[in-house]
Amino acid sequence: MSEISPRRIVIGDVHGHYEGLMTLLEAIAPTSEDQVYFLGDLIDRGPHSAQVVNFVKRNNYSCLLGNHEQMLLNILTNEKTSASTMQAWLYGGGQATVASYQEAPIPDDHLDWLKTLPTYIDLGDIWLTHAGVDPSKSVTEQTADELCWIREEFHSIEKPYFPDKQIIIGHTITFTLPGVSPGKLAQGKGWLDIDTGAYHPRSGWLTGLDVTNDLVYQVNIFKNYIRVLPLEEVVINVDPAKIKVDRRNKN
Repeated sequence: MSEISPRRIVIGDVHGHYEGLMTLLEAIAPTSEDQVYFLGDLIDRGPHSAQVVNFVKRNNYSCLLGNHEQMLLNILTNEKTSASTMQAWLYGGGQATVASYQEAPIPDDHLDWLKTLPTYIDLGDIWLTHAGVDPSKSVTEQTADELCWIREEFHSIEKPYFPDKQIIIGHTITFTLPGVSPGKLAQGKGWLDIDTGAYHPRSGWLTGLDVTNDLVYQVNIFKNYIRVLPLEEVVINVDPAKIKVDRRNKN
């Protein structure tokens, strides 16, 4: 069956893996008519955060604010940032971002661009955000912290947040959810998670989703392996009740 064009393409958490992103986009081959969206967390952990930010910014691709961008901005724009907060960011991947800028200050044009990133994008039938939503609040009540950081409270919802659109997220590596193996996507009640853990040694998969044609493009960062599969072959349904059990066991 021929593919429908133009396409809407959503790319999961890149985390500084510029070469992997280039390989992924070479496979996807977006045209000027295609719409490309990044779910945030362009930076930290991988070796080339500066290059990733520069590429997405230069190409004027739509991108969401992720929790790692939020951390960077909070630290660099808050004069009262504590040493412990700074160390937590550096340990959580920020050191790789600093190194990617060759230990020079992050340029103002990059910081100014990061400050403009939205916390969600509404495309009508799909709704993009980095982490999810607080199911107890309306859209207008959601805060940046919730949209960038939330996990179990959102993953364990028992009915879709929106009756007429699917929420597509990153943030939570899919294999950390019950019954999902590395490289697979995770699907719950009204949501789809495409963060397959590009930086993580258990995975290495960076994912791009062609929403228009239900196709999943993936490159393995460590093995330089590319695959293209129908969404139905890659997605795993997650039982919200099992997520609630996991959450209780962690407390």
